[in-house]
Amino acid sequence: MENSSKYILRKSIHSFLVNYHYFTSTSSFLALPFSIAILLSQYLFLPSSSSSSSSSSLFPAVFNRLHNLFEAAGLPSSSDFFTILNLKLSQTLTSFIFALPFSFTFLLLSKSSVIQSFNQFPPISSSSPSFSSLFSIFNPLLLTYICNSFLIVSANATAFTFLFLSFNFLQGFGFSSPTSSLLLSAAGAVVYSVILANAIIISNLALVLSGRERSGGFLPFLKACVMIRGRTSTALSIALPVNMAMAGIEALFQYRIVSSYHIGETPSCLTIIEGILIAYMYSNLIVIDTIASCMFLKSCKAICCCIDRDRDEEDEEEWYVYRIEVSGEDKNAEQVSFKVCQEYS
Repeated sequence: MENSSKYILRKSIHSFLVNYHYFTSTSSFLALPFSIAILLSQYLFLPSSSSSSSSSSLFPAVFNRLHNLFEAAGLPSSSDFFTILNLKLSQTLTSFIFALPFSFTFLLLSKSSVIQSFNQFPPISSSSPSFSSLFSIFNPLLLTYICNSFLIVSANATAFTFLFLSFNFLQGFGFSSPTSSLLLSAAGAVVYSVILANAIIISNLALVLSGRERSGGFLPFLKACVMIRGRTSTALSIALPVNMAMAGIEALFQYRIVSSYHIGETPSCLTIIEGILIAYMYSNLIVIDTIASCMFLKSCKAICCCIDRDRDEEDEEEWYVYRIEVSGEDKNAEQVSFKVCQEYS
């Protein structure tokens, strides 16, 4: 029960609320520029955005390139599924490029402050961490985050390769009806979601591992893959509520801030303050997500320690059994060794 997703989420929210002043004054404040950049990028790169051509010219270029890529691969780019997928991928890619400088600085500093708070003893310090302690784990996080980007790109490439082979395989056997395309599109959406979700979970866990062990690169990803084995459903149950809450904050920003620009209203001071508050809520969710990753890593390490201890006990039991075989000539020694093995097991 202690390693379930509900327990980890409750423990993460409890840790955030108990140390609310610490996290909101450091981690959430550091993540605020990144949150503003992410929320603003969704307005700047909307298909119907009326912003300047210099800011909105990136979205149609990415959208057309992905559309041409789908057509060249033989995928039904005119279907509703691939149209929505192309639109979402274009928005995600342009938002990622727009917020990339903030990701490499403010987002990683925010995650560093959260991870550093769990590295200290006692776990949470009443004072803000020093910049020297933050920068001690910032460089490993930066290197891991760069590798994280390559992992996400590889996951998307793997999903598109699967879709390409599946659609061309069915078309080769004559299954090109709209019904079969619809069924395959639905199956492809499920497979794509599973692959991308696992990649994101491994990336988040690798970032926490990189900060806890102060080692960057691809080694934290290998450790994360080993530690998450058999606990993927728990990790998905933890990541799903946080991501749904982030999607709700993005929808709130679209409804309260972006919609006022589309109807021609001039932004007021109250609208700007409301937008900053919504971005601050988004920053708090980023902090809670990082805390949940730290808690999940702690539970994974606890399970791994239990498994290692059980393996050590099995090795010791095998040693006692081996001792029985060696001392088989002496009946008294055999009985003593057998009793010891029975008591140990």
